[in-house]
Amino acid sequence: MSQSPLLRPSREEAEDAIRTLLRWAGEDPSREGLLDTPGRVVRSYEEFFEGYGEDPSAILSRTFSEVDDYDEIVLLRDIRFESHCEHHMVPIIGVAHVAYLPSKRVVGISKLARVVDAFSRRLQIQERLTAQIANTINDVLQPHGVAVILEAGHQCMTTRGVHRPGVSMVTSRMLGIFRTNSDTRRELMSMLNRPSVATAHL
Repeated sequence: MSQSPLLRPSREEAEDAIRTLLRWAGEDPSREGLLDTPGRVVRSYEEFFEGYGEDPSAILSRTFSEVDDYDEIVLLRDIRFESHCEHHMVPIIGVAHVAYLPSKRVVGISKLARVVDAFSRRLQIQERLTAQIANTINDVLQPHGVAVILEAGHQCMTTRGVHRPGVSMVTSRMLGIFRTNSDTRRELMSMLNRPSVATAHL
């Protein structure tokens, strides 16, 4: 039995839900400083979770074959991303390093960053986010290998619960030659450890 699609609440219902949370927290949603807060929060949520309206596979659909037989690692590193923990709905902020070894075609580098955004702008856990990015690049581009490494701070850990600021979580997903060939994996790690040219020229 197939599930029916989720019925999305109206903007008015979403704003009413924010007013309910404000009252639950002990606030008065009708006071001057909070009158426009429900609308602001809903607009923020539209931006925070716009990834639900993106198709990551479609983002990668336009590729280029005229690369003069380039067959070395393509690495886009330090892609800042912002996500939200699905358990507490608080921010996860970090950087992604995305690499692949082309088979026959390459994709514009901005598309790799957009795939990171499409998946991160949803309610997430970091492990799944890492796998989704890597699996999609692997499925669409069909390269010799894909590597995705995420480093992030989780505010569900730093601002509540155990209150451990400064802690970062690192996850990785290695597919194809990055999983099976230790020399290729070491080459990737060496590239990640080099000083950033972009930072040096700021």
